[in-house]
Amino acid sequence: MSAPEFPVSSARIWQVGALCRAIADALDARFNPVAVRGEISGFSRASSGHCYLSLKDESGQIRCAMFRRAASLLDFSPRDGELVEVRGRLGVYEPRGDLQLIVESMGRAGQGALFEQFLKLKAKLEGEGLFEAARKRALPTMPRAIGLVTSLGAAALHDVVTALQRRVPHIPVVLAPASVQGANAPAELVAALSNLYRLAQQGQGLEPDSADKPAVDVILLVRGGGSMEDLWAFNDERLARTMAQSPVPIVCGVGHETDFTIADFVADLRAPTPTAAAELVAEPRDLWLGALDLLQGRLDDAVTRVLDSQSQRLDLAASRLGRPSALAARQRLALAGQAQRLRFAAEHATRQCRRDLQQLELALPQQMRRGLAGMQQRLERAALRLGLLDPTLVLQRGYAWLSDEEGRTITQVGQTFAGQALQATLADGKVDLTVSPRSKN
Repeated sequence: MSAPEFPVSSARIWQVGALCRAIADALDARFNPVAVRGEISGFSRASSGHCYLSLKDESGQIRCAMFRRAASLLDFSPRDGELVEVRGRLGVYEPRGDLQLIVESMGRAGQGALFEQFLKLKAKLEGEGLFEAARKRALPTMPRAIGLVTSLGAAALHDVVTALQRRVPHIPVVLAPASVQGANAPAELVAALSNLYRLAQQGQGLEPDSADKPAVDVILLVRGGGSMEDLWAFNDERLARTMAQSPVPIVCGVGHETDFTIADFVADLRAPTPTAAAELVAEPRDLWLGALDLLQGRLDDAVTRVLDSQSQRLDLAASRLGRPSALAARQRLALAGQAQRLRFAAEHATRQCRRDLQQLELALPQQMRRGLAGMQQRLERAALRLGLLDPTLVLQRGYAWLSDEEGRTITQVGQTFAGQALQATLADGKVDLTVSPRSKN
């Protein structure tokens, strides 16, 4: 077979690097400087201080680089999902032939659509009380089984299982696989949690026991880091409400320490990484074995002390049982002492009663005389006060007591009328009177 023949072309043949430089020059002449508005995605800051990100909108995206000098002038911390306006220069990164925008300045232009949705949902659920600290539950100290929700292909699965195997190999792990990214992820996460809830309720006596599945006492919801789009499944409202209905505590370890999702706020505890989530629910087995050794030592010491004390009591009982006559003699001696003290106490009480009675016999006449004298004095004072109230004493001072024919006392002028017959009672008798007409003066 002969080699294929290519038609001779008069087009210029470029070197790759030269073509990239030519494209860069054309972009520079045609567009630069350029201002672009878009939503941040995949933002990262290298140890050198340079920042790398992508700007996107509904119809496209472009890779961007912001070098350390420009990044140091930022007055905010860029985050995925934020809508920003950048100014810079378009160019070509020749080693890869990638189109990129070198960002020279960046400012907020409002918040991106995803981030805005995140804030709205967060405010809604927070207003309903799903994030309140009062509903957060403490993690079990020694769970019977640990539920795990993550993707079968996620690196987080390996990290969590490795940490649990190292720290608590004796505790079973029940895996409920689910997608952690993509459009179907929220529904799969909800279904996985619901399956684990049935095992948790089984352990609480709310569901029939399953012979092949242990009772779950805590659940780990984990996945590795990523952009806001990658983690968006964990900002789903249905997932948040399903987590709030969990019968057991949930630990959320989604993304890195700087990543926050709605699931983090609803969970009973947030872990910065999936591995940290595993460590929070798994105290190292060596720690518990050491505690058991310590308790065993204390128990051995306590048993030894009890046995020594009981042995001493047994020896004492045996010595007493061996000489019953001595025990009986001591009991008789003690009984005689008690009888003597009883007789002494009775005699002492009798003598005391006699003395008290004699004192009462001596004091009774004096008390009666003092009582009669006091009563006589009170009677005399009462008679004196009664005599002072005698109305004849008042009449002897020149006063008179007026009354009408029916014996009613007259105390006011208005009770009299002309020609009325009155009677005046004086100190030595009574006088009949007639009321004369009143003077008009």
